[in-house]
Amino acid sequence: MSSNNSNQPVVPSAREAMNKFKMEAAQQVGVNLKQGYNGDLTSREAGSVGGQMVKKMIEAYENGMK
Repeated sequence: MSSNNSNQPVVPSAREAMNKFKMEAAQQVGVNLKQGYNGDLTSREAGSVGGQMVKKMIEAYENGMK
């Protein structure tokens, strides 16, 4: 049985870029995200960061299709 941890980037060298992207998304939605542990965030705050990231990824993909 293999372990499938979806929290690992497909391209390990992209980890730093994804962390930067996450910090930028948090700043855009006004969430005080810090390096390391962020277990004190509410579900709403964490969800807003993830939602902002998805929104920006979709936007970038759509722009690439033009």
